[in-house]
Amino acid sequence: MEVAQDSEQLVNWFRSSAPYINAHRHKTFVLMIGGEALETLNFQPIINDIALLNSLGVKLVLVHGVRPQIQKQLDLQGHISQFHEGLRITDDKSLTLIKQAVGAVQIELQARLSMGLANSPMQGASIRTVVSNVVTAQPIGVKDGIDFCHTGKVRKIDVEGIKKQLESGAVPVISPLGYSVTGEVFNLLAEEVATQVAIDLQADKLIGFCSNMGVLDEQGRVISELLPEEAQIYIDLMEKESEEVSGTLRFLRAAAAACKAGVTRSHLISYHQEGALLKELFTRDGIGTQIVKESYERIRTATIDDIGGLLELIEPLEKQGVLVKRSRELLENEITHFQIIERDGMVIGCAALYPFADEKMGELACLVSHPKYRRSARADNLVEKVEREAKKLGLESIFVLTTQSIHWFRERGFQFADISALPSAKKELYNLKRNSKVLVRKIR
Repeated sequence: MEVAQDSEQLVNWFRSSAPYINAHRHKTFVLMIGGEALETLNFQPIINDIALLNSLGVKLVLVHGVRPQIQKQLDLQGHISQFHEGLRITDDKSLTLIKQAVGAVQIELQARLSMGLANSPMQGASIRTVVSNVVTAQPIGVKDGIDFCHTGKVRKIDVEGIKKQLESGAVPVISPLGYSVTGEVFNLLAEEVATQVAIDLQADKLIGFCSNMGVLDEQGRVISELLPEEAQIYIDLMEKESEEVSGTLRFLRAAAAACKAGVTRSHLISYHQEGALLKELFTRDGIGTQIVKESYERIRTATIDDIGGLLELIEPLEKQGVLVKRSRELLENEITHFQIIERDGMVIGCAALYPFADEKMGELACLVSHPKYRRSARADNLVEKVEREAKKLGLESIFVLTTQSIHWFRERGFQFADISALPSAKKELYNLKRNSKVLVRKIR
């Protein structure tokens, strides 16, 4: 019985993830993996998941950091490097040790990605990696009177070089070292490198592995989606709380900058969480925080193509007698009356407005939220949207007929009214057997 249940769950997962498998194929993702992730027990599972993405036809660029590895080298040599405004001041000795740390990490990454052991997730993966000098850098120079020595910033990304590597089926592995036209080597911020690579490549996604699952709210819950301007609020807050060393802060800055520059979606997930990469990319709600140019959940007027999704949403409530049954034909005829909430192509909420222009009233009908998405303000947002549409039509009030959501509407300012308050056309259609309550609210 247990095996059958597991098999059924596997089949259901494959079916639900199929749209995402199709959507991600041939897309370009830039992965930011800090050196901290390499030190965790979950590092090999992350590599396994990267291999799986590669096998599904996703074009991957891997940008890695080396902060803890650099610190180990410095500690072993008894050398202390200074920081200013979150940047390491890279003197000659530090640069030598940084090169050693970067070399060791790159070798480790290539070794892990080259694995092909039988009876392991890497079996038959055959991932070809490429390490190359695609980042041209320049020195930061002297800032606030401080010479940053060999610390630099990105000047240019060799986009054509990376594209050729991707077209050949390879995974470019890019370090936080850049090279100048004069043959010098500069220590860079891995997050800056990843951001610039994603922007210049016009990547479809930038994905950062953090210590947290993403950005957390005041209650410690993951915020699933942020617009760049909303992300900036959390960046400012983290900076005030002196979280400069936080990987979440560094990656959040990178994600917000990438989105502002055209990368459609950036994701922050945890390197501690088993399977976080797959859960984020192949489930509707994900598991981390997305930074998006525009919300992937939106309210809009329904079209004929939404009929299937609407029926799937409202039919369970029709069977329970909560809603009056609507045939497919009726929905098709009335589709323009409906506002829907769409989340990644799925209809998760709806509401309809039926105007009665002569009485300057409108009926708010068929207000439904998907059971999985009811712990939020989506229903309130739909009511507000309907009210705005009613206002555009010159209506002065909206009314509802309800049997089971009386308190919900009362809490939102709807007042009891007599049947006589209904528009004449609606009074004629009133079903005495349902004995629905009439509630009215003035349009604000």
